Amino acid sequence: MTRFGLVANRLHRQEGVGALERWAQTCEAGIRTLDLGLLAVGGTHDALVRSGLLAGHAPLVRLPYGADGGVMRLVSRISGGLAPEDEIDGVIYFVDPVDPSSLYPEAQALKRQCVIHGKPFLSTAAGAREWITIELALAGLALDNPLTPPAQQTVALIAHDALKQRMVAYAGLHFDLLSSFEARVATGTTGGLLNELAWSRGWPAGVPWVTRYQSGPLGGDAQIAELVLERRCHKVIFFEDPHVARQHEADIQLLERAVCSATEETTCFNSPAMAERWAQAMGVAGSAR
Repeated sequence: MTRFGLVANRLHRQEGVGALERWAQTCEAGIRTLDLGLLAVGGTHDALVRSGLLAGHAPLVRLPYGADGGVMRLVSRISGGLAPEDEIDGVIYFVDPVDPSSLYPEAQALKRQCVIHGKPFLSTAAGAREWITIELALAGLALDNPLTPPAQQTVALIAHDALKQRMVAYAGLHFDLLSSFEARVATGTTGGLLNELAWSRGWPAGVPWVTRYQSGPLGGDAQIAELVLERRCHKVIFFEDPHVARQHEADIQLLERAVCSATEETTCFNSPAMAERWAQAMGVAGSAR
């Protein structure tokens, strides 16, 4: 059984306005079809119970409140847990970017361990909805909600130094899919490498395949964050290297928090494993049409 951790900051637990309730309502049928296990931190679990959503869903398990170590336990279980049966496969964390608890060490560690282990970390309502559809598509099951056609979206392609060639390889493997987006944007060096790749693949000479912004340390992350805030960038594929000290950590967090501010419109994939799974699902969904 696939099992995910589930956390929602206070805003997203509020009845009628929070992303948690909207996600559970939209995706309930898919969650039940997948028999998806959900290890929900205390307040998040309680909010689901109050809403009446996922009632009787046996794989919904309550963990302690965050203040009592609930999020810390998810960090351990993303990393393998104390026994093989403890391990979980990813995390849905509805982040309110102005909630200080989203910057607590356990919240940061949870996201970092997901990236290290190549497991999904889904921090927006749009991303959490899309991931249920991805899992349904890859399981060959009927889709409750169609995957958004790339032609209606702009995608950002960002990679830290150690993963730039991995991004180039990913773009080469899925060149047609990424070319089908309405537009592509990237930070400096990554954008240059991707344009060179595109020209080598027959993209019109001199016509940029991606619009290049500044490098990350010089403000490129902030420029793309503004696009996200203006709802002009809808998907961020960000190959993060969690093993190096990053001098522009504040800029990276700014971009991530902008994504969470656009929770209903923007998705973010933080690792090659996440991006590859999405691309595979897009291929399955496309062949089924």
